[in-house]
Amino acid sequence: MNEARKLRLATVSLGGCFGCHMSLMDIDEHLIELAGKVEFDRSPLTDIKHCGPCDIGLIEGGVCNAENVHVLREFRTHCRTLVALGACAINGGLPAQRNHLDLGQCMRAVYGTRPGMDAGGIPDDPELPLPLDKVHPIHEVVRVDYFLPGCPPSGEVIWAFLSDLLAGRTPRIEHPALRFD
Repeated sequence: MNEARKLRLATVSLGGCFGCHMSLMDIDEHLIELAGKVEFDRSPLTDIKHCGPCDIGLIEGGVCNAENVHVLREFRTHCRTLVALGACAINGGLPAQRNHLDLGQCMRAVYGTRPGMDAGGIPDDPELPLPLDKVHPIHEVVRVDYFLPGCPPSGEVIWAFLSDLLAGRTPRIEHPALRFD
């Protein structure tokens, strides 16, 4: 008997709150069903740090720093279908609230004048990723195949979306499940 190949699914989080991953975990008992249909690559369910070739990639968070750009481009390269999951991935979300501020002034205000900051200097350790002047939605850096809005999208919406995608159908999320808050 020839068993169908399981699709490979990977996830990654950039600059955000990890709420979209929490919603993915909120599909509850459907996680068992999902595990029967996919093989997880990089995700909160594995300890894999780099994405291998995948059929579906779910990405949350905005692009805030140089490391985010690198991770996003690598992820896009390895994912046949890329899904922008949540407000931060789609439009920058809350992290993009800093876009109207001067990044240099912000850094000086936070690290130069805060009580308890011994050296009073902006951290410059080479291990820290360089912040970008602006937070970008992921489609400004790579091509995105699907956008799943919400802050975060609910577990039910994520499950409906994935069910359609895994069945080979074009995902259709309609009102009232489709929301942008």
